[in-house]
Amino acid sequence: MLPEQGFAGVDGCKAGWISWSRDKGGSAPLLRIHTRFRDLVADLGEGAVIAVDMPIGLSDRIMGPGRGPEQAIRPFLGARQSSVFSIPARAAVEARSYGEACARALETSDPPKKVSKQAFNLFPRILEIDAELQRDEGLRTRVLECHPEFSFCRLNNGEPMSKPKKIKGAVNPDGIAERIDVLERWGLDRGLFDTGAPRGASMDDVVDAAVNLLMAERHAAGRTTPFPSRPGRDRHGITIAIHG
Repeated sequence: MLPEQGFAGVDGCKAGWISWSRDKGGSAPLLRIHTRFRDLVADLGEGAVIAVDMPIGLSDRIMGPGRGPEQAIRPFLGARQSSVFSIPARAAVEARSYGEACARALETSDPPKKVSKQAFNLFPRILEIDAELQRDEGLRTRVLECHPEFSFCRLNNGEPMSKPKKIKGAVNPDGIAERIDVLERWGLDRGLFDTGAPRGASMDDVVDAAVNLLMAERHAAGRTTPFPSRPGRDRHGITIAIHG
C-alpha cells in the first residue's frame, strides 16, 4: 500500500486494470495489474490521486458527437482524434446488450446515434468505476478521467503524437518509442519500459498508464485543466470532464 497522497496512472487492459504508482516522495514507479478497480483503489491507500483512462460521469442525454469532454479535446488531437470514442447517455451504458444499448442511445442523443462496438466494449469498465464513485463520494475528488493521447499532447507542447500506438490492431513499436521519449522528457526513466508488458497487458497499456501517472501528479499540484472548462455533473453528482 502506498503512503497517503500517493499517485497512480491507470488504464484498462485485458487482465483488468494496469497501473503505474509511486508515493509523493518520487520513488521509482511500481507497475501492477488488478482484476478489479475496487482492489486497485484499496491497494493504493487513502488519499491517492488516481488518473484513469476511462470515461467518468454519464450524462442523461447527449447533444452532438459524445459527451462534452470528448467534444472538447478532439480539436487538439489531429490525426489521433479517432482514439476519442463517443460515449452515449447513461441509459445506453447501463443496457444489457448491444442491441439494447443502440436503442437507448438513439432515444437519448441529438442527432440520434447508435453505439460503436468499441465503445460498447468499454461499458463494463465504465460501470465498474461508476459504481465505486456512487458508493464512495470521497473518491470523486481524487479519481479523475484522463485520455492518454490528450495527455501526451499536453506534455508535448500541445502537439499530438505523430505515430499511432497500434496499426491494424498490432502494437506499433515506433509509436510506443515516440511516447516513451515524451515520458523520459518528463522524468520517467526509459529503462522502466525495457521489460515490456506484463502478462494480461500490452505495451500501449503500459505507456498509457505511465502518462496518466504524470497527469495524476500534475493534477495534485494544480497543473491540469478540465475540458470543458466548466464541466457539468451527472445525476449522481459526478463531474464529467477530461483533465489535461
